[in-house]
Amino acid sequence: CQAHHPGPLTAPVNAQHPVLAQARREFEAYWKDANTKFTVSLDLKGTHFQRAVWRALLKIRPGRTSTYAAVAGRAGSPAAVRAAGAAIGRNPVSIIVPCHRVLGRDGSLTGYAGGLERKQALLQREGVLVEA
Repeated sequence: CQAHHPGPLTAPVNAQHPVLAQARREFEAYWKDANTKFTVSLDLKGTHFQRAVWRALLKIRPGRTSTYAAVAGRAGSPAAVRAAGAAIGRNPVSIIVPCHRVLGRDGSLTGYAGGLERKQALLQREGVLVEA
């Protein structure tokens, strides 16, 4: 995820903003208990298909995984597996939008901008045992 990070933000950052404060609390909870579900409000910018893919990712619960094909299907375009993979790679808020929970069709770890070791570690924190 975040293979195409846009770079530094030009927006002012206010750590006391309610949405950022909620995100911080939810991340703190996630690091204590990986079964924490994020509920922070998101306003993700992307194409219609990208947003559909990201919504599909949000439905993958902690401790569960999915495949690129299943995500494409949930996004309304079952034949668009590669496009779903590209949209997953453009996920702007990994962990909150859990792209690390998507595996290859054979259950293998694939494509994570943070590195496959990090993807494996996140999944293992959530109770999913996978081999790199």
